[in-house]
Order: sequence, then structure tokens, then C-alpha cells
Amino acid sequence: MIDAHIVQYIQKVVGKDNVKLLEPMKNHTTLRIGGLADCFVTPTNLQQISQLIQALKTFDIDYYVIGNGSNLLVSDSGFRGVIIQLYNHYSKYNSYRFFDKKTVQFKALSGISMIKLAAVAAKEGCTGFEFASGIPGSLGGGVCMNAGAYGSELKDVIVSATVCDRDGKLIELSKKELELGYRKSIIQEKNYIVLQVVIELKQDDPKAIKEKMESLAALRKEKQPLEYPSAGSTFKRPQGYYAGKLISDAGLKGFAVGGVKVSEKHAGFVINTGMATAQDFIKLTDEIVRIVQEQTGVKLELEVRKLGFIDG
Repeated sequence: MIDAHIVQYIQKVVGKDNVKLLEPMKNHTTLRIGGLADCFVTPTNLQQISQLIQALKTFDIDYYVIGNGSNLLVSDSGFRGVIIQLYNHYSKYNSYRFFDKKTVQFKALSGISMIKLAAVAAKEGCTGFEFASGIPGSLGGGVCMNAGAYGSELKDVIVSATVCDRDGKLIELSKKELELGYRKSIIQEKNYIVLQVVIELKQDDPKAIKEKMESLAALRKEKQPLEYPSAGSTFKRPQGYYAGKLISDAGLKGFAVGGVKVSEKHAGFVINTGMATAQDFIKLTDEIVRIVQEQTGVKLELEVRKLGFIDG
């Protein structure tokens, strides 16, 4: 456990109501798996985050930043340190229209849900962010991995991002400096924390935008196991292949270990059927990797991030 004096200091920085001790991480991941975090903190502004990071460095306390926990597997033993959640408490936004009235920029705190921001953009008659209307993660997490769907990704609309380094220093990064690629960015390489994001969209017919979002929603409902907890796409897309097809062709749809199972609807998703554990997930995905490689020579790589495991 973290020393009581350090907890008191954290409470002073972010407010007592924004600090929880021994918090179940299964309540904060879309997979609904994970043990207890020593300390769970929900800052509300940039200054709190910067001060908190500086303090944790001084105290030599391990920490990890999450959004909605949509791409995360937390160990059954939890996390020894501080979880900083940038989500509902950190989700304000503003929009700015340019004189041509055809371009709109949204400046949003990184904790805003991409689903919510897509809905806001659609309501304001802005196109370009419809692809994110079904991505359950936060905007900050989306930038970190350059989230995308149906042929579009965040790098198509992002202008800049404000990040915090491991010393608590705030840095402004342009789109080019973010080095966004397939499921990667400079954020991961430098261990930056995304605090604020600016995206730029175009004005369009609200009815057309709504129809496009409804079409994508119908597609997701048909193709993805939305009725079960999952971490989203379990594996990265191998070059020249699709992970879901490789798993399906290997006859692994419905393959289960404990409380986790390969979805029969989409083999690229591993779902929590009830009382799943992190160990169930690891055993299942390890077996998937082994079987697919044995049959095809292609080695799948987890897209889901692991937290609290001894091996990382």
C-alpha cells in the first residue's frame, strides 16, 4: 500500500473526493477484468495532472494513465501504485468555427469519450469523425494508438495535442510531431500523457452525417459482439492478413478457457462470458497465437495492453 502521508498529499492536489483506495480495476475496463489498484485518482484539470506527475516522480511511486480502459487487461493481482483516470471527470470541450463556415475545430480534454465527441460533432453538422462513433475509448487513448475504423483514423482529423512528459512538463505537439502510424504514435515511444486534443472537421449536411453514423452502427452491431464485455480487437492486424480471419480459419471461433471465449460473431474479439480472470485471457490468447502460428506461420501480436503483470 501507498504511505498514508503520500495519499494525503495526492488528496490535497486533486481533492479528497477524487481519490479512491483499493479500487477494483474490473470496474474501469471494458473487458471487466482486473484486481485492486492501490490508489485510483481522477484529476479534473491540466494543472492537477502536472502537479500529480511531479509528486509521484518525487515519491518514486509507479503510476499508469487510463481513459475508459477499452484496450486494457489488468492483472488479477491488480496494480501496485497509482492509476490516473482521465475520463468522465476530464472531458470538457469547445468548438470554434472559422470565417469560411466550412471548417470547425474542436478543442477537447483527452478524457472525453470518442463516442460522445462524435455525437457532438454530428449534432453541430460536422463530418470526418463518424468513424469514431462506435469506438469506446477516450480521445487521449485514441491519439496514443491512432485509433481508427472503416478506413479512417485519428490522424485524418487531428491538428495538435497537448501532452505531459514524465517530469510533469506540458508540451504542445503538432500532427507531424505526433508521428501517427498504424496503431502507434510518439506518445507510446516517449511515454507521454495526452491531456488535450484539437481536431478539425468540415461542415456538412447533418442528415447525411446522421445516416452515415447509423449505417456504421448497424454494421458494428451485425459484425461485433457488442453484447459482451471485451477489450475491442484483441490482436494487431498482421501485414497482409486479418487477425480475425486467421483465427476463424484455424477453427477457433467459440474456443474458450474459463470465462473467456473467442466470439462466434467475430473471431478477432475475445469476450468475457461471465466470471473471467486475466489468467483465463492470457491462457486463451497464448493458445490462439500458438495454433495460428503452427497452421499458418503467422505470429499474432496482442493489441490489448497488459498492466500489473510481472512480464509486462
